[in-house]
Amino acid sequence: MQDCLSSSEERMKKSVASLKEGFAAIRTGRASAALFDRIRVDAYGEKSPINQVANISVPEARLIVIQPWDKNLITEIEKAIRSSELSLNPSNDGKVIRISIPPLTEERRKDLVKQAKAQAEQSRVAVRNIRRDGNEELKKLLKDSKITEDDESKGTAELQKLTDSYIEQVNKILEEKEKEIMEV
Repeated sequence: MQDCLSSSEERMKKSVASLKEGFAAIRTGRASAALFDRIRVDAYGEKSPINQVANISVPEARLIVIQPWDKNLITEIEKAIRSSELSLNPSNDGKVIRISIPPLTEERRKDLVKQAKAQAEQSRVAVRNIRRDGNEELKKLLKDSKITEDDESKGTAELQKLTDSYIEQVNKILEEKEKEIMEV
């Protein structure tokens, strides 16, 4: 029974971590190095994350500076940023790439909040599916006489507590992201 509960909790943790990762890629009006986590650059014949070929810094709230370790990669990095879904316009001086983060329009903010809510709902559904899988596992253990009915009902109650706590975490993360997006 403990194996079932701990594996369910592990899967729920991964769902929440995945949500956080997804939220890091949603652009707010503020500059953040996390915006580039998913962008890959053609470097030396293979796709590499930007942070593995350059230093990314945020000197001001609305400015990101990317300094490639190899100056020959500047155009590749610029190309990767332009072709990403971030809608950013990088400029370079031959040594560093500067990206000014424009403030978001009200309409764009609302779109981003909708996106965030959809991602959060996917996470809540994933957590509930994990609970369902855990409950099925407990029923199977009961059927195979590996646990008692009392153990099964305790396990089901534990799974429900886990589910409630992880859904609460998802809601908190969404609330914080909404505030961040709607900030002017």
